[in-house]
Amino acid sequence: MKTINLIITSLFILGMNSSCTGQSGKDEKAATISETGDVEVIYFHNTRRCATCNAVEDVTVQTLTEKYGEKIAFVSYNLEEEQGKDKAEKLGVAGQALLIVKGDKKINITSEGFMYARNNPEKLKQVIAEKIEPLL
Repeated sequence: MKTINLIITSLFILGMNSSCTGQSGKDEKAATISETGDVEVIYFHNTRRCATCNAVEDVTVQTLTEKYGEKIAFVSYNLEEEQGKDKAEKLGVAGQALLIVKGDKKINITSEGFMYARNNPEKLKQVIAEKIEPLL
């Protein structure tokens, strides 16, 4: 019975993760992105958002405010609006994504965002800080 519960839970988590994320890649490829060279956190979402999608944004904003004040810019784009489509195309994003950007470096933490935002927000806060600190 424990095995069945584990399998069902694993499939549920996998299904939630893949249903909410359609980004073009999960690697940390460099791309020409930010003209200012400042660290930015960019979140791409759709108009209809699940609880996890909202939690990703909420935990990210909370983390940036608590740890960095106004030092790190956060921008949220709706992929179904023209401005969101344009920015997504520029960054090579095909779906929902959480990115940390500085100059020509783009770090994609979408998977971690959707994995931890609701069930372990402290872990997501840690991941965000670990990725931002080397860029400061």
